[in-house]
Amino acid sequence: LVVVAGAFLFNVAQAQDDAEEYQEVLPDEAQKCVLPAGLDSIPEEATLDDLKSHKAQIDEFQAEVLVFRECLQAAEQNPDNTPGNIRAIVSSFNFSVDMEERIVERMNAAIRSYKERKAAEPEAAPAEEAKAAEPEAAPAEEAKTAE
Repeated sequence: LVVVAGAFLFNVAQAQDDAEEYQEVLPDEAQKCVLPAGLDSIPEEATLDDLKSHKAQIDEFQAEVLVFRECLQAAEQNPDNTPGNIRAIVSSFNFSVDMEERIVERMNAAIRSYKERKAAEPEAAPAEEAKAAEPEAAPAEEAKTAE
């Protein structure tokens, strides 16, 4: 009976250790990585100046999110990370990719709307001016998968 109770307690302790190893917790090093805030919304009837201003904000956001991802990738290299730590880092990385994709898609939708409004105007702008109004946002980085 004592042997059975000892084996049971050992298995419970082992299960707790395993559970802690797989618990998704962002390690301290990765918690220091700063995810930039999302951008303000683009006005419904955005002007060319609105689009250019927002494009500049997107460029700044993308530079900041790149720094965030590099920080996460550095934190991922820590040999003390558990599988749960790695999953948490990958989840944070992927969240930043999803966030960037949403921002870029909103910008591209605003550009398409602007072009449609301009095309519907009686005196549409010449092709050169329309082309200059294409501040297409750079595509988002690909998401990572946990290995």
